[in-house]
Amino acid sequence: MLLDLHEIIEVPGGQVPFQCELDRERLSFPTLESFRGPVTAQGLVKNTAGVLELTAGVRADMTVRCDRCAKPVDVVLTPHFTATLQADAEDADSENIFPLEGDSADVGDVLETLFILNMDQKFLCREDCKGLCPTCGKDLNDGPCGCRQQIDPRMAVLGRLLDDIQEV
Repeated sequence: MLLDLHEIIEVPGGQVPFQCELDRERLSFPTLESFRGPVTAQGLVKNTAGVLELTAGVRADMTVRCDRCAKPVDVVLTPHFTATLQADAEDADSENIFPLEGDSADVGDVLETLFILNMDQKFLCREDCKGLCPTCGKDLNDGPCGCRQQIDPRMAVLGRLLDDIQEV
C-alpha cells in the first residue's frame, strides 16, 4: 500500500493514519500451513522534528507446524513495529530505516519486511515438546518408542561388555 505523505513531510507534528492488508504470499515460510484470515496492519506515520516515524501493529492468525513433532499449531502473532522513513535510506545501516518513494512510502513492503525479520525462529506445540524419535518417527510426547538407543560404533565394544555384565 503506497501511503501519500506529502501533507506531513514539511509539517512537524503532522500525522497520517493507515490500515492495510499485507501480502500473505510474501510472508510465507517453511513451517506455515495456512493463514486463517487476512494479515492486517494499522498504524500511523508521524513527523517528529522532521523525521518520519512509522509505528504499526500487525495481526497474523495462522496455522504452523511444530518444529519438533510436526503437529499443527494455531498461532496468533501481534507484533508492533517502529521504523524510520527517509529519502536517502539506501545509505543507512539500520534495518529499521526504509526509503521514501518521492513523497510516499510503501507501508505494506515496510511491514512485510519487518514481520519477516522479526519472525519467531521456532514454533512449538508446547514448551516441553519432546519431538519425534529419529529412528522410528514415533511422537515421543505420546510416550517412549521402544527403540534402543544407537551406540556410537567407537563404543560398541563397551556396549557388549555392559550386555555381558547384565547377563551374569
